[in-house]
Amino acid sequence: MKPVYKRVLLKLSGEVLAGEKGTGIDFDKVIEVCLSIKKCVDMGVEIAIVVGGGNFWRGRSSGKMDRTRADHMGMLATSINSLALADALEQLGVHARVQTAIEMRQIAEPYIRNKAIRHLEKGRVVIFGCGTGNPFFSTDTAAALRAAEIGADVIFKATNVDGVYDSDPKTNANAKKYDTLTHHEVLQKELHVMDSTAASLCMDNGIEILVFNLNDPENITRAVEGNHNGTLIK
Repeated sequence: MKPVYKRVLLKLSGEVLAGEKGTGIDFDKVIEVCLSIKKCVDMGVEIAIVVGGGNFWRGRSSGKMDRTRADHMGMLATSINSLALADALEQLGVHARVQTAIEMRQIAEPYIRNKAIRHLEKGRVVIFGCGTGNPFFSTDTAAALRAAEIGADVIFKATNVDGVYDSDPKTNANAKKYDTLTHHEVLQKELHVMDSTAASLCMDNGIEILVFNLNDPENITRAVEGNHNGTLIK
């Protein structure tokens, strides 16, 4: 099928890369995710990725550390995941580049917008590590920011639920799933699709967000083709 999107920003949670282990990296799971990304690249879709670091570090939830330092540790965790994704993609024959918002030149390129766009135009997958490079901003906000900067058509937010609900479907069997929403509704109803800073940034820049389940990594390919069963925010 012909893809319905040309340039996609894929937001992956770190937990996805941990697989059933829950922590660390399950490389078989990483390969599984990257196989679906490869199919999108082979269709001519330009893919950029922002990955979280929750499989290694969730410092802000402990409340026992200085928030700035805890966030810096989280940024370093995202760089580990970024390198794992790059390695898996390259094993599959996909050219990939890691760009980090905190300089670590021996292992990754510094984030440069024009260079990132050039990589995408050449068919390379660009993986953005270290969030925005600033504490107090989540990787969701980094995804919204990078999507705006590179002119992405959509943000794919791949999660462990199959869309956006009016309450937690894990605790409420009667939770209602939304097929479509506006950015304003997401903020007004406090639906926690992503943090309010990220949602506002998407609203201000007219960036669509597609939320879907990544338990089956093939959902990435299906979403690119327009065959999703998640929630579209526009």
